[in-house]
Amino acid sequence: MSRPGPAAILSEVKRFLREEAQFAQLFTVNASGYPVGRTIGAPINDDWSVDLVQRRVHHRLRHIARHPQVEIVWVGSPRPGSRNDRPAVFDYGWLVPRAVFLRGLAQPMTEEQTLAAYQRLRAPLLAAGLTRAPDRSPDDVRANLAGVHVRPVRLRVEGFGEGAESFTWPAEALV
Repeated sequence: MSRPGPAAILSEVKRFLREEAQFAQLFTVNASGYPVGRTIGAPINDDWSVDLVQRRVHHRLRHIARHPQVEIVWVGSPRPGSRNDRPAVFDYGWLVPRAVFLRGLAQPMTEEQTLAAYQRLRAPLLAAGLTRAPDRSPDDVRANLAGVHVRPVRLRVEGFGEGAESFTWPAEALV
């Protein structure tokens, strides 16, 4: 049986992010130099970048302005057929979860880029009947929301190979 190559693994990772992973955790660095994590919706773009649209009141925007290096992490259940038959230190009897770590540079969006991202991200949600979020006018989006575009620098994935095997790609290899 042949092992899947990098393109097949990346395809499976993207499918996992779009169909299974759901929420992600975003890690920024606060003014004291500590990492700060919070759960967010972080849909992946075709080019592995992520567009985040959030209310302007969040501290993470100040963190990003000072320190644009971020990490976005998605974690999900182990893939079918997963096994952990060679634990390196302890045998917990657990299967390896699927985890995706996207390290990137966060760049603030302009008001117009934020509006475009908001409309692009909201359209499929409305089409799926997900209507509980406020219906924001373009003026409301410009006044109250801020967008951040996260450009990938590195992608690391775990739980998509054999056992506890992991894979890491620089951004240049993701195209």
